[in-house]
Amino acid sequence: MNWLSKILPWGKRTAVPEGAERPGPYFLSDGWLPAGTAWNFWQKGQNVRPYGDRSAMLEACVSAYSQTVPMCPGDHWRSLGNGGRERVTTSSLSRILRRPNDYQSISDFLLNLTRRLYEKGESFAYAVRNNRAEIVELHLMREGTPTIAEDGSIFYSLHGNEIAEKRLRLDMPAPARDVLHVRLHTPRHPLKGESPILAATLDMAMSGAALNQQIAFYINQARPSFLLTTDAEMDREQAEELRRWWDEYSQGENAGKTPIMTWGLKAQPIETNAVDGQLVEMLRMTDQAIALALRIPLPILGLGGPTYASTELLMQDWIAKGLGFTLNHIEVAFDALFQLRGVPDEYTEFDTRALLRSAYKERIEGLARGVISGIYSPDEARAAEDLSAVPGGHGAMPRVQQQVVPLSYGTELQPPKPAADTPPQDGAPNPNDGGADAGDGSTNAADSQRTVSVYRASRRLAA
Repeated sequence: MNWLSKILPWGKRTAVPEGAERPGPYFLSDGWLPAGTAWNFWQKGQNVRPYGDRSAMLEACVSAYSQTVPMCPGDHWRSLGNGGRERVTTSSLSRILRRPNDYQSISDFLLNLTRRLYEKGESFAYAVRNNRAEIVELHLMREGTPTIAEDGSIFYSLHGNEIAEKRLRLDMPAPARDVLHVRLHTPRHPLKGESPILAATLDMAMSGAALNQQIAFYINQARPSFLLTTDAEMDREQAEELRRWWDEYSQGENAGKTPIMTWGLKAQPIETNAVDGQLVEMLRMTDQAIALALRIPLPILGLGGPTYASTELLMQDWIAKGLGFTLNHIEVAFDALFQLRGVPDEYTEFDTRALLRSAYKERIEGLARGVISGIYSPDEARAAEDLSAVPGGHGAMPRVQQQVVPLSYGTELQPPKPAADTPPQDGAPNPNDGGADAGDGSTNAADSQRTVSVYRASRRLAA
């Protein structure tokens, strides 16, 4: 690590008294500055180095989140009294989740919102309300600054949307109730989020410095592919003449021809040494560190890593690690903006089943098993595949196999007896009314025994 310490002047951090100069690097809201940077760096032609640039791995990780979130369609859900839920299609939230404004689709909106969330640690959007205080438009803003009033009220100064700035009056701070503010970890201020990219800044700087050094070496120091060696003594003029002779017979139109070696010359090829192999390994470890900081499984990015038996298991692993948090974090922010009670009463939800569109076999097998087990009715399973209901209403009722009975049937496989004051069902015989179909006790017992025998025989055949 000696050569690395020469490239990166970032030594071990020590306690620095207040007001004294602190060692770098210096982390800013829009990027970072290396150690030793002057306080008036902009006057010396030095710019802030952004966190998310100059790294293909970081771009892949951020794009994985920002391009996956818009793939999950969002809906406004309300719980029912029986434990189910219903989709709300007439609310302002449902309309915003379909079209936030007239110049952006919901895919554009969520793509840029998620990207800024991970690049800068927070995203902002301004809500426009109608005369009934309903949100009718949502405009994404590039920058936002929170301000706390003397009474504790929160206001935001928003800018960075050329269309919204032409249409709306954004010169005055907007109240927090009209601002969608999605933020990540807030170590410095409860209203100032920071990106997890900060955790990978040193890794990116290390790989960037190593790559820059290699680029300078290959461009400025131009390592040749061959060396010519000889035991004969030569002066400068002879060496220059030999170099011109070699170039004449090995470059341009003569490239590929066989030069004849004289003066005992020997051509030795230059191969990749162990130092270059260590550089490749270091860059691979840097990519793994970036993916670890952003909590993305390497197979999602098309790199090596643990193998999964199916696409569903891979996506479920990512949802459990990082994507699930991102979706839930944005959902809760929408709930707060639209003043919903939250889970389980009334909430926003992005459907992750859309991520399995390409896994047709796994999706169909899951629906088939749900129908067989009685969780879904045939119509519900068909609706999940955008198919119409079975004609005549024959697929509306969930169904199971005949031998599946509740435990309350008892040892004789009979349903529990109704209470004495429970009236008989329409068309069912009543043994107490003295009718012709009432029958006697022996007949009912024989019918019950016959039913049990038939059931047990069907179970044996099934086995």
